[in-house]
Amino acid sequence: MPPLAVVTREKTMYAYELHRINSAELIREADEQRTVRQAVLARRSARRSARRAGPDDTEGRVTKDSGRFVHAA
Repeated sequence: MPPLAVVTREKTMYAYELHRINSAELIREADEQRTVRQAVLARRSARRSARRAGPDDTEGRVTKDSGRFVHAA
């Protein structure tokens, strides 16, 4: 059986390597979530700007069909 110091050092190194692997995985996941969030925001922004009728229309689209709704009695 190996001396106690060797076993302790191996366990410490093993725990350290597990910590580094876990840390790297968490960093990768955070980066992936950040990328997805940026893509969603970019898509949302593109949809909003595409809905506008033209470059002069800063307030958004307004329908000209005034007979669409009836007045309440």
